Amino acid sequence: MYTPRNPVRPGDVVAVRELVPVAGPPIPVPDPAGRLVHLQFRRFAGCPICNLHLRSVARRVAEIEGAGVREVVVFHSPAAELARYADELPLTLIADPDRRLYVEFGVESAARALLDPRAWGAVIGGVARSTWAVLRGRDRPPARRQPHGRLGLPGDFLIAPDGKVLAAKYGEHAYDQWSVDELLVLAAAPRELASAG
Repeated sequence: MYTPRNPVRPGDVVAVRELVPVAGPPIPVPDPAGRLVHLQFRRFAGCPICNLHLRSVARRVAEIEGAGVREVVVFHSPAAELARYADELPLTLIADPDRRLYVEFGVESAARALLDPRAWGAVIGGVARSTWAVLRGRDRPPARRQPHGRLGLPGDFLIAPDGKVLAAKYGEHAYDQWSVDELLVLAAAPRELASAG
């Protein structure tokens, strides 16, 4: 199992902050309204692999919200580039072109993001889907130049309303993240413990 240089671990407390999405008002993290926050770190705007995953999240966003979870997705792309995708995804999208959040949460880049054979199916599927959508005029290709490269690894963090990190996952390759089913199980666990206590 991969461990980054400066990991954020379950039990750590995340400082209160406001994140500015590419669309909509600033959002507080942690969420003072009592929701859990699923803070996801993805690669770059238009990333074909990320799009596969985020579309699976978008299809089940009502179920995720019903479980008391707010989705917040961070990309290392500039806000103007990321904003082109905001209408397509019912998720809170955060631009972090300086990678400040990536550094704070220990989310890194590595060649294994694309070289790990476990990512190849998603690479092929994501590129094929994106290419077909671009050819049909239903999507745009990602920017040719990615200032922070294309080798980013995903990261997932489930943050309680008090700022405590309940769960964390550092991806070992580009398509190694929590599935929606895994997220829902993790989101239910604190509530089950609270009702049992």
